Amino acid sequence: MIQIKKIEAFETYPIRLEILRKNIPLPYKFEGDLDNETFHLGVFKNEVLIAVSSYMKVKNKRFTGNQYQLRGMATLSEYRGFGAGKFMLQEAFSILKDFEIDYLWCNARIVAVDFYKKQGFQIYGDEFEVPIVGKHYVMFKKISND
Repeated sequence: MIQIKKIEAFETYPIRLEILRKNIPLPYKFEGDLDNETFHLGVFKNEVLIAVSSYMKVKNKRFTGNQYQLRGMATLSEYRGFGAGKFMLQEAFSILKDFEIDYLWCNARIVAVDFYKKQGFQIYGDEFEVPIVGKHYVMFKKISND
């Protein structure tokens, strides 16, 4: 059985470290993790946390209105293909709509671009390099209905 729940920042750290920062000397604890407006989602399969994502109220000058940034989305390798990322984003879209957020944006790794496109995100601008991590695109999804 799969469940999506709000979780605490510290619960995201083991999966972030394993999937996003393994052998990469960058922090897996993010600025903004503990802000009041930040929320974190986890996907549980048979009560085991298998995927995480974090949503932070961060403005990007490329977009107008109320914005959140998606950070640290990761699924344990052995659980990919269950739809965990899609389920987390669907839950986040619902929460952000209630918050009257206009845009959700992220810095998407090249390998994740097609996944985000399937969830309704669009690329904004040119490819850019994050040192040590690799190539990314800024991607966004309009959340509000106006």
